[in-house]
Amino acid sequence: MYFDSHAHYDNPLYDEDRESLLCGLPNHEVIGVINVGYDVASSKKAIALADTYPYIYAAVGVHPHDVKDMIDDDLLMLKELSKHPKVVAIGEIGLDFHYDHSPRDLQRHWFAKQLKLAKSLNMPVSIHSREASKEVFNIITESGHTKGVLHCYSGHLPMALDYVKMGFYISLCGTVTYKNAVKTREVAAGVPLNRLLIETDAPYLSPIPFRGKRNDSTKLPHIVDAIAEVKGLSQDEVAAATAKNARTLFLG
Repeated sequence: MYFDSHAHYDNPLYDEDRESLLCGLPNHEVIGVINVGYDVASSKKAIALADTYPYIYAAVGVHPHDVKDMIDDDLLMLKELSKHPKVVAIGEIGLDFHYDHSPRDLQRHWFAKQLKLAKSLNMPVSIHSREASKEVFNIITESGHTKGVLHCYSGHLPMALDYVKMGFYISLCGTVTYKNAVKTREVAAGVPLNRLLIETDAPYLSPIPFRGKRNDSTKLPHIVDAIAEVKGLSQDEVAAATAKNARTLFLG
C-alpha cells in the first residue's frame, strides 16, 4: 500500500482523465493522497477533490511563487478553509530563491505568517525549500513549530537529520531514482525509516523510467524501490512504513 504525501491533481494536465485516474488509484494500492494547494483558489479545488474521493485529503496554503499577490484576507481565508474536516495540513509554504517569482522579503514574511497560523491550529505544514535551505531552517526554528514535512527534500543529510530531531518528516519524490541524485540517495539511506514519506509532486518529477512525462500516484512503487535498495529493505517494508508515517502525520 502506498500513501502519496504531496500531489497537485487540480492541475490542468489532468483535465482530460482526472476522474478515471483518481477512481483507479485504489486498484494500484494507493490508500491516500494529500492534494496540496499553492494559492487560495487551488486550495479550494484541493478541498473539492477531497470531498469527491474518500482517500484524498487537502492541504491549504500559498506557495512562495504566489505570495507576491497575498493579502491579509487570504490568511483569514486559509484559516477558514482549514476548518474543513478533510483539510489536514497548511501548505505548500516556504521559500524559493531559485526562481524568485515573488520578492524575497515577501516570501519570508508570508512564510512566517503561515507557519504561525499552522502552529496556532496545531496542524502540520508541507514545506517548499529551494536554494534557501538555511533561511527555511532558521524561520521554522524561530516559529517554534515542529510538526510537518520537508516536501521533495533536496538538501544534504545532516540538515535532514536536524529536521528529524526537530520533529519533522522528510519526503522523497521521483528524483531519488535519477542517476545523478547521489545526495538524495544519501538522505534516503540515512534518514530513519520512521521519518520518511514518499510523494509524486504530480504532475511533476516523474521517476525513472517515466522522467519527462506526466507523473501520478501509480508511479510510487518506483520511488519505493529506490529507497528500499539503498536501505537494504524490501519494497513492502518501505511502502508500509511510509504509509504509516503519512497517516500518523496527517491523520493523527
